[in-house]
Amino acid sequence: MKHPASRPLVILFALICVLPCCSEVVRMEISQRRPFADGHRFGSTGAYEIIAGRLHFEIDPEHRANGRITDVKLAPRNDRGKVEFWSDFFLLAPVNPAKGNGHLLYDVHNRGNKLALWTFNEGERTNEPSNLAHAGNGFLLERGYTLLWTGWNGDVGGDGTGRLLAGLPIAVQKNGQPITGKNYVEISVDEKAYSRPFFWSPWGTAAAYPSATLDNKGATLTMRERRSAPAIEVPRSDWAFARWDDEKVVPDAASLYVKDGLNPGWLYELVYTARDPRVSGLGLAGLRDAISFFRHAKSDHANTRNPVAGGVNRALIFGISQSGRLIHHFLYEGLNVDLARRPVFDGAIIHVAGAGKGLFNYRFAMATVYGTYHRGNLSPADFFPFTPMPQTDSVTGQKGDSLARLRRQGNLPKIFFVQTATEYWSRAASLLHTDVEGTRDLTIDPNVRIYSIAGAQHLGGGTTDPGICQHPRNPLKHRGPVLRALLVAMEQWLANDTPPPASRYPRLDEGTLVDLKTFRSQFPRIPGAGLPEHYYRPLRLDPGPEWHTEGRASIVPPAAGQPYRTLVPAVDRDGNELAGIRLPEIEVPLATFMGWNLRAAEYGAAGVLAGLHGSYLEFQNSKLDRQESGDSRLSIQERYPSREVYLARFTDATLRLRKDRFLLDEDVTILLEQAATRSLWQNK
Repeated sequence: MKHPASRPLVILFALICVLPCCSEVVRMEISQRRPFADGHRFGSTGAYEIIAGRLHFEIDPEHRANGRITDVKLAPRNDRGKVEFWSDFFLLAPVNPAKGNGHLLYDVHNRGNKLALWTFNEGERTNEPSNLAHAGNGFLLERGYTLLWTGWNGDVGGDGTGRLLAGLPIAVQKNGQPITGKNYVEISVDEKAYSRPFFWSPWGTAAAYPSATLDNKGATLTMRERRSAPAIEVPRSDWAFARWDDEKVVPDAASLYVKDGLNPGWLYELVYTARDPRVSGLGLAGLRDAISFFRHAKSDHANTRNPVAGGVNRALIFGISQSGRLIHHFLYEGLNVDLARRPVFDGAIIHVAGAGKGLFNYRFAMATVYGTYHRGNLSPADFFPFTPMPQTDSVTGQKGDSLARLRRQGNLPKIFFVQTATEYWSRAASLLHTDVEGTRDLTIDPNVRIYSIAGAQHLGGGTTDPGICQHPRNPLKHRGPVLRALLVAMEQWLANDTPPPASRYPRLDEGTLVDLKTFRSQFPRIPGAGLPEHYYRPLRLDPGPEWHTEGRASIVPPAAGQPYRTLVPAVDRDGNELAGIRLPEIEVPLATFMGWNLRAAEYGAAGVLAGLHGSYLEFQNSKLDRQESGDSRLSIQERYPSREVYLARFTDATLRLRKDRFLLDEDVTILLEQAATRSLWQNK
């Protein structure tokens, strides 16, 4: 029991920590505030408004809560000894907060892009949501969520499309001189090109760290067809820090030009002296402090009122791919605790992140980098510990738990890891729930659920056009239906402690998680279908002794050790996965849906896994068609003698998923309506 004399001090500390000074948001600049969708009313929640602008932060670099931020003590300070930075923010909030559900849903932007309305509401994708087309089916708004996006990634550049930006400071030496250091960039293209920015992406090119000088005589460039092939050094006279622009070589300190052109599919590895590292980890600290501000503060330091004050009592975080890795890394760093020792997020939904975290809090960090079988192998973004529970690496002797820091602080959120089949092939998802030798299943923390969506691809259901692939790409639509149901389950878990559905994922002890040899023996005979000969196994990488303690690499590129052992989902006689959430299209199939695809020869690296793409191979329509083609899978008409038989089985499978809380009523209706339009029995 505390001594009575200590109580006033406890009360004083509590009062201090509800004042704005405990939030690192010092100023909120609102640039727009207007009705969303012309004041349209979304169910019982009513109308929404847009509130957008910029958050200005001040971080105490000496505060222990910021001790994990790499290079924070080398960032410029203001006259108060604080480090300043800013981020864009965008809120969609109920006009009447009392009609909302009290939940703030924070959508981690992906390369500056807002994805929650596109994902949950299936709205028209945009970075500037303003109308009913952007609201889609209205799901999140009718449920009363307050939606928030903020900038966190200093890699993102403005391009006029409304991407969320963050202004992060540049670290400098204590004498004020610029910081330089060795940096590694891998560049690979799918079509012949003469130049490429260092971190080009179809989703947005990241702002790279420039070469310290344009000649950079100590820099080296090598090329190889595949990771297993020997590296070929490119003579210094045959490449430059430049871009090919309008048939001219234009000097550019953040681009690579190769005189003979970049060969499709080849790996070009550049080691050079870079300059001006951003203090990237401040993006994570800003995320922490922004949520704390909107949850708890009445106003900023200039008495600008928090526009959602009193309307938020819980916070959830959601992210896809890179954004999901950001969430796992945020939790790994122990940042889910604000400066007043309160939890930041109560729940987290991490979608298609595999077992990875990322380069979010390191010197010369690049958030966009990740590894797959063919590309990014020397990126230390996928590192031990992988699991949100204790594990040991028998090779290195390391012990760890990705949530260890939060366990010590007592602020564990409820977490859903939601994977697709692709994450097992291309993003090492099995390491999330097995030991690193791939020999046993781990016991999952009671605060965690892991769900695998059988047969789905990382990028979501889309066109079947092959693109760079050998097979048609995967059209299985999973994000909207499954994620909507899981969000409702998370709501109920947080609000009234109703347990969510039990984890569903492939397991060793059930024979549904296997090695490549077993998978290949299980896969059916399908004419013209190639099979993978490999899958992603992250390497044990060593960037040097200061990497995990100071966030600085001294071995560039990192030394490569043994790969971790990963595994892939087992399949049935149709080639569809046995374990996980089996959507009706998998349970009552008309095709084989895969989380992997193979690169086509014309795009280079023929036959290797095609990054994050899945594939799709339809069944033959009749027995005669099947026999003539040599397909071992039963035809549609052999499986389902009539349309009525097919619809009955599809209905049963859909209703089972509804009973198990993996589908909502409205999605059951949509799926059944779609199934009813299929007519494949006319030529029986």
